[in-house]
Amino acid sequence: MKNAPKKQRLSVYLDPDVMKALSTHAARRGLSLSLVAEAGIASFLSPDAAERQEAAITKRLDQLDRRMTRMERDVGISVETLAIFVRFWFNTTPALPEHVAQAARAKSAERYEAFIAALGRRLATGPKLRQEIPEDLEPARDAE
Repeated sequence: MKNAPKKQRLSVYLDPDVMKALSTHAARRGLSLSLVAEAGIASFLSPDAAERQEAAITKRLDQLDRRMTRMERDVGISVETLAIFVRFWFNTTPALPEHVAQAARAKSAERYEAFIAALGRRLATGPKLRQEIPEDLEPARDAE
């Protein structure tokens, strides 16, 4: 029976923070410092280490891309909603005579506060407008 090759000794100098992290990790796992250091070096020298790192980065970039896509959609919904509201408001609200406009300005502060309160309740309890709009809407086709 052939003996397994004997492990070789290596002395290294570690930064105190790295040594503390190594000790903490080894103690938490119930492993020796030597075993944790050996596994770390083997992983670092492994030919697939770069591939694993690239896969992790790619996964994170994909998550960020999905979030950005949702944000673009939500901003688009907000802009379109505001544009439709403004157009509707201009079409349906006549200009007020000056003597009535002063009273309307006084009432507007009260109405604005009610709007902000309603908006706060809606945002706190949902559902959100973006949740009510399907993500895969096809553009409306004119009747042919």
